[in-house]
Amino acid sequence: MCSPTGESTPHEAPKRADDGAPKEPFPWHIGVYDAHCHPTDTMASISSIKNMQARLLTIMATRGQDQDLVASVAEQHGVTNLNELRESGSSRTPKKVVPAFGWHPWFSHQLYDDPKEEEEEEVTDVQAHNKKTKHYSAVLSPTPDADFIASLPDPIPLNKHLQDTRQRLLAHPAALVGEIGLDKAFRLPWGKADESSSRSNGDLTPGGREGRMLSPHHVKMAHQVDVLKAQLRLAGELGRPVSLHGVQAHGVLFDALASLWKGHEKEVVSRKKQKMIAKGVSEDFSSSSDEEESDDSEAGLGERNKQQQQQQHKVQKKPYKPKPFPPRACLHSFSGPPQMVKQYLDPKIPVKCYFSFSMVVNLGTAGGEAKFAEVIRACPDGQLLVESDLHVAGEDMDGYLEDIARRICEVKGWGLEEGMQRIRRNYEEFLFG
Repeated sequence: MCSPTGESTPHEAPKRADDGAPKEPFPWHIGVYDAHCHPTDTMASISSIKNMQARLLTIMATRGQDQDLVASVAEQHGVTNLNELRESGSSRTPKKVVPAFGWHPWFSHQLYDDPKEEEEEEVTDVQAHNKKTKHYSAVLSPTPDADFIASLPDPIPLNKHLQDTRQRLLAHPAALVGEIGLDKAFRLPWGKADESSSRSNGDLTPGGREGRMLSPHHVKMAHQVDVLKAQLRLAGELGRPVSLHGVQAHGVLFDALASLWKGHEKEVVSRKKQKMIAKGVSEDFSSSSDEEESDDSEAGLGERNKQQQQQQHKVQKKPYKPKPFPPRACLHSFSGPPQMVKQYLDPKIPVKCYFSFSMVVNLGTAGGEAKFAEVIRACPDGQLLVESDLHVAGEDMDGYLEDIARRICEVKGWGLEEGMQRIRRNYEEFLFG
């Protein structure tokens, strides 16, 4: 659910371009993982998941109306651990979903955070009206009038959302936190959402834009940052990766993350010092050597990975220690410049950052097409993911995954088999560490 213009991604998938030229068969058998999608926005399409060629869909929650929907789909189709994912490589397995629970910045105004407020046993209608007016007047700009505020839902305590999300994450051990983030471009739609219209229009889940015109009102960035940080802290507490939305706010998004990892930066040591460390110690050191950073692009990648897996069996994994930041983050449909990619790759950063790309966002405009190759080349081979970002499961979702994967492999100079093996491994590392 990402758009460089702030427009809502359509529920119907845009038509794919096809020049009719013969193509190398796509290696679906390797296992293709969609790192970010929204099929619960169109619940009628969920039954199509079992027939898709994609091995796995990472399904995002975004607002109050879809949290339980994502959970219910995961209960039927959810993958719970890496062994379960690898044991059945077939796309025909019923275990094809990883859920993500979070509150999207487009709906961040619906959450209020007042740590000084004591919960009242009873609230009169007048008190509730005044609280709602005060909240929306504080977090929206320009200040909305009474009619616009009346069209908005009653705000929800941020603490309640965090408590509910914690319970959902604990119930789904493979779940991540998402979709969360920041958006400077989006504007709230006019008027009250018509839930009866949503139900009659292709079974769309209520709460989205639903074709309404956009107003001039946007959520103040300070409030978006507060909501984002609260969810990042929860991910850090439970050791879950996050899926991040960032539109026209790349610098602010980076600064929000950096404020949480401040004081936890990794020590950057030389390769010489690393060799002096006793073998078998499972500390995490980053190298300042350019040669070390480029290991993934060398021919010995497969053998090195086998050796790493053997070492992992020998060294007992340390229990996770809660931190104020997530262990891993995926910048979904990343639309920033190549320079911003490099900023996230600073070896001192204790969050491992991945970059996922989609046809509908990254190659949906002339501007996106123009910078796509340069951005892909800036991304390390071991930190690239693919996604559809579509709201409808089925054949189109498969098609867009194939299209973006082919484009990435073309830019990187990978064969399809090699490229999809890399991207599959990247996703498994992003999700499970």
